[in-house]
Amino acid sequence: MAASSTSVSSSTTEELARFRLWLAEKIESSLPDKVVLERDNPQSIKLIKDRYDLAKQRARVQIPPEQEPQFFSDLLDEILGFGPLEKILNDDAVTEVMVNRADLIYIEKKGKLTESAVHFNDDAHVERVIRKIIQPLGRVIDQDSPMVDARLPDGSRVNAVISPCAIDGPNITIRKFSKTPFTYHDLINFGSMNQEMAEFLEACVVSKLNIIVSGGTGSGKTTLLNVLSDFIPEGDRIITIEDAAELSMKQRHVVRLETKKPTKSGDSEVTIRDLVINSLRMRPERIVVGECRGGEALDMLQAMNTGHDGSLTTIHANNPRDTISRLETLVLMAGMDLPLSVVRQQIVSAVNLIVQQARMRDGSRKIINITEITGMEGEMVVMQDIFKFEEHGEEEGKVLGEFVPGGVRPYCEQRLLNHGFKLPPTMFMQNSGRLASSGRGGASNRLRR
Repeated sequence: MAASSTSVSSSTTEELARFRLWLAEKIESSLPDKVVLERDNPQSIKLIKDRYDLAKQRARVQIPPEQEPQFFSDLLDEILGFGPLEKILNDDAVTEVMVNRADLIYIEKKGKLTESAVHFNDDAHVERVIRKIIQPLGRVIDQDSPMVDARLPDGSRVNAVISPCAIDGPNITIRKFSKTPFTYHDLINFGSMNQEMAEFLEACVVSKLNIIVSGGTGSGKTTLLNVLSDFIPEGDRIITIEDAAELSMKQRHVVRLETKKPTKSGDSEVTIRDLVINSLRMRPERIVVGECRGGEALDMLQAMNTGHDGSLTTIHANNPRDTISRLETLVLMAGMDLPLSVVRQQIVSAVNLIVQQARMRDGSRKIINITEITGMEGEMVVMQDIFKFEEHGEEEGKVLGEFVPGGVRPYCEQRLLNHGFKLPPTMFMQNSGRLASSGRGGASNRLRR
């Protein structure tokens, strides 16, 4: 490491932060290319400490003894982690991180957004962290490609935008995932659904109904998709297809596919649609697409209609009826000149169930509709609610309501019976007295998992 005459005052936090970043870059550039640093490896910590002591001496900086432990810890975060974001990401209570600009970061805890006291030094510091995130994935971000989707090592979803698209400076949005994937028990305890809904959804997944999880941004669609996928029997061959891999399957017979973005001018791209088409050659029994948002919706519907029952995907829509309209739009984006009536018939033939997820105004996430598609009358898609959430107002900032059945027997009941699920008629009757108003409940013997 070359000697330096850099001299900073240790009296201000800002100057220490700049010195820490300078140190991190000097230490990183001094390491041999083949050295892999790991946070849990004492050898890595010692290597950084030796270089830190040497650089501190050459820079002639005196750090107050009471500040040095924290300074060195933050230096490790900068070299081994994601800089200022590292401690936020290690906080299990944080579910989302939003870097609007270098000096403005918001975090979500328990559904509520608050401004964080953490900040970056400047725009270059933010871009440094973005590149640390995407480099292991082989992705690139620059002025020609100023947006990127990626993931953290734990599967958390990352989106980043830099100049010229980001006007106020580079920004990062991170959707964190629990270190321990949620189960249906957790969703019941959170009040996201109740026991009867869990039983019905398990029966539908095992019976190979094609299911779309619909909802707005941040409503919990991917979490719910993970929970539903846990009901898939162990022997089924599952192909997962995602932009940035985040699904966490517990089964062994799983093949995970991820899109490929161009890394340089003229480089090839592999899209969700390419992967859906390719997956049909891989003998799938279940196709799970993280999100349909383009022409791949047509290929997904065709797969559902050609023997690949039990497929799952998510879509952005505000209610089940809007989900149909959204699907129509996405199918037309495939470039096929199909009449709307044919598109609707494809949807009705392929999709059995829409599970509508919503983020309530108190920050809680709930399944507000489990809606079955039953057919067509003329040009209209016919649907019926099997379960729904009825809101009763608000108390002390919490949304009040109850999960209630739609009062109709499922059209798919015979199919569920064929797979060994004999659900009691009272489950679907209104005012049966079986559904807790809080939307919470314990485990049932009928659930096989």
